[in-house]
Amino acid sequence: MAGKRSAKLADVARAAGVSQGTASNVFNRPAIVRPEVRARVEASARRLGYAGPDPKGRVLRAGKVNAIGFVMADMMAYALRDPFMRLVMAGVAEECERHGAGLSLVSIRQEDAAWRLQTAVVDGFIVHCLKVSDDVIAVARERNLPFVCIDLQAGPGTSSVVIDDRRGAYLAARHLLDLGHRKIALLSLETCAVPRFGRCDAGRLRAAGFPVQRERAAGWAEALAEHGIDIETVPILEVPNERHEAVGYIQEMLQANPGTTGVLAMSDVQAMDAVDAARARGLRVPQDLSVVGFDDVPEAAAFDPPLTTIMQPILEKGRVAARLILEGGPARVEKLGVKLVVRGSTAAPRERG
Repeated sequence: MAGKRSAKLADVARAAGVSQGTASNVFNRPAIVRPEVRARVEASARRLGYAGPDPKGRVLRAGKVNAIGFVMADMMAYALRDPFMRLVMAGVAEECERHGAGLSLVSIRQEDAAWRLQTAVVDGFIVHCLKVSDDVIAVARERNLPFVCIDLQAGPGTSSVVIDDRRGAYLAARHLLDLGHRKIALLSLETCAVPRFGRCDAGRLRAAGFPVQRERAAGWAEALAEHGIDIETVPILEVPNERHEAVGYIQEMLQANPGTTGVLAMSDVQAMDAVDAARARGLRVPQDLSVVGFDDVPEAAAFDPPLTTIMQPILEKGRVAARLILEGGPARVEKLGVKLVVRGSTAAPRERG
């Protein structure tokens, strides 16, 4: 008895009520297909067990796909709003253009994440997730494609592009401490996949599920300890990394800790929210409250006041990650430098009248 016939693109097109050309575009040029049509075709493909065009077949026809898949744990809309993510993707895109390669964005936030990874027609993946799941790694390895992690070391045999997060956070904290600040509050990025925004204790920060947060917290703790301050005694907030979303949490913290003279944030977006929160409470920055960010996104220098922050080479992260895919070579870890950039959001503390 003959086995069940494998589904073909024509079957998917027929089931979705579209032309075969439209169905082909869903898998090869999805950007030109209306979202509702794309969703219908993808649903039909999953129902019929159609895995999409065979990447190996395409490689045989064209020599190579000449495209990179940029994998993110967040929804694409968030990635395009976030200044850090925009710069990382711009760096990847610049390198792709230099090599004449294409770029495909893949969000693994959706339930069909594995299917998206299995069917992406790419030469390799750049993964930017605070924590890469074993499933993502397994799919990439199953397809025998190289993948590079940004801001995460995923183990032997995997290339990574990282910075010295601990050093950056240490420099930020030491800057405030050297200015004379001793009453400092900390703003953390989400500590696990299911965030718990609001007050956070040092133990939760140390045990964060994401290495970036753990390393930055360790850098803060080291600098504070050098000045006799136990991080256990410092106000800590876990707050969103969306502009304006953290303001309310920070206002409550400032109300509960009226003597606070300095704020250390894990991102520039959080730092800008801290400035907004201070002003909402009638505080001046930096006269009444000094604020230090992290990243040095373009908005930091243009902010009022311009943010003191830790500069990391965000564009270069994307460029290096893309080169590791496009130019090949053995797996390796590329660690990029950081530095403190002092601007107008920090000053020595002074007595409030």
